[in-house]
Amino acid sequence: MRAPTRPDLTTGLAREVAFFKIDVSDAKVVEDAFQAPWPSSKNAQEGQQVTVFHTAANIRFYERHPSLTHYSATVNVDGTKNIINSARSIGAPLLLYTSSGSVAIRNSRFWLWPWERKPKYFVQVINDDEILTRKPPSDFFSNYASTKMAAERLVRAADGSPSGDGVLRTGCIRPGNGVFGPGGDMMCGAALVRKTNPSWLSTIMQSLLYVENCSIAHLLYEQRLLEFMQGKSDVDIGGQAFCITDPGPPPINGDVYNTLEILTNGETHFPPLSPTLMLLVSHFIEIYYLTRYFLLLRLPLIGSWIPPLSGDLLSLQPSVFRLTTVHIMFDDSRARLPPEKGGLGYKGICTTLEGVHLTVDDFKKSAGKAEERSKNAGFSLMFAGLKKRRMGAKVQGEIDGTLNVEVITT
Repeated sequence: MRAPTRPDLTTGLAREVAFFKIDVSDAKVVEDAFQAPWPSSKNAQEGQQVTVFHTAANIRFYERHPSLTHYSATVNVDGTKNIINSARSIGAPLLLYTSSGSVAIRNSRFWLWPWERKPKYFVQVINDDEILTRKPPSDFFSNYASTKMAAERLVRAADGSPSGDGVLRTGCIRPGNGVFGPGGDMMCGAALVRKTNPSWLSTIMQSLLYVENCSIAHLLYEQRLLEFMQGKSDVDIGGQAFCITDPGPPPINGDVYNTLEILTNGETHFPPLSPTLMLLVSHFIEIYYLTRYFLLLRLPLIGSWIPPLSGDLLSLQPSVFRLTTVHIMFDDSRARLPPEKGGLGYKGICTTLEGVHLTVDDFKKSAGKAEERSKNAGFSLMFAGLKKRRMGAKVQGEIDGTLNVEVITT
C-alpha cells in the first residue's frame, strides 16, 4: 500500500491509521503485514473480528497477448492468493474482493466486411449470469480481465474454508464499468487534470459507478454475511459475485463530457477523433510494443536499443477498443433485491451525472490538486498544446430545485 496523500486521509483521526507499503505478490511481506500487532485502543473490544477488503489490482487493460499475462497475474492472481492465505492465518471471518465488471465483457471485432453493419457484441447487457464466468481466456477483452476473473474464482472458492478456529466467508463486487469520483480516478478525475481530452467515444453508452456507491455495495455485502453468521438471517449469499452500477439509466459519454465542460467553464474539453483512424494507429502501436518485448526476451542486446512506450501511447492498443467502443449496460437488479430475497439491498446515493457534479466540486475545493491515478490516465496525444475552448456559464435562476444554465461558447 502507498501511504495516502489526500487531505481527508492525512488529517484528523485518519492520521492514526497504520499503513504498510508492501509488494502484494510477495507472500512473506503480505503475511508480515497481516500479523502486525494492532495498536491498543480504549475502544477495542475483546475478540473483535477483522473484515478484509481486497481492492489491489494491476490495471494493464492494454495487453491482450497471452505471453504478457504474467504482468497482470503477478498482482491480480498471485497477490489475491496471498491475501486469502494471510487472511486465514489471522482467523479473519470475512473477505470482500473488488472484482471487475469487465470480466463479463465479450470481445468485439471492429474490422468489418462490406456487408456487415455493426460489430458483434456492439451492444451488451451484463448481469450476474454464471454462464459469463465460463468463457475461455481468449474471449476476455484483455489480460487484465482474464486475471481478474481468475482472482475472483479464487476468492469465491475460498468461501467456507478454514480460517483460524472458524471459517472464512467471502464475496465479490463487480463494479460496472469504471469507478470514478473524488480521491483520484482514471476517468472524470483524469479528464479534469488533463483538461484536453481527445475522444472518439462521445456517442457510446456505458454504465459507470460513483465511488461512494461502490463503497456502499462492499459494506452491504459485509453486513449481509454478518447477519447470516450471527443468526439474524437465514439467507446465505457467501461466495457470490454481484454487479453494481449507478442508479438510473446509463448516460452516453457525450453527456458526461458536456457536464464536465459546463462545470469547468470550458477548461475541460474533448476534441473529437476518428475511431477508425485511432483503431488503425492502435494496431501499429501494439506491433511495436510486442516487437520490443520479444526482442528483449530473445535478442536482449537488440531489444535494448528500442525505446519503450509510455503514457498515452502505451495505453492506446486494440484491447482498449474492446472495452470502451461498445455500448455496455450493467444490470444490478439482483444486488438491489432485498436481503430476504438473496440481494444486497443496494441503493446508490446518486446517479452518474450527479456523481460527476460531486467530483468536479471536490476537484475545485482541492484547488486542482490531483492524485496519482488521475495524473497517469486518459489520452492527450498531440492535442495537449491546443488552445482551450472557453465557455462561460451563467446561472439564470433556480426553479423547482433545478438550475437553468445559459452556455456561451467562444
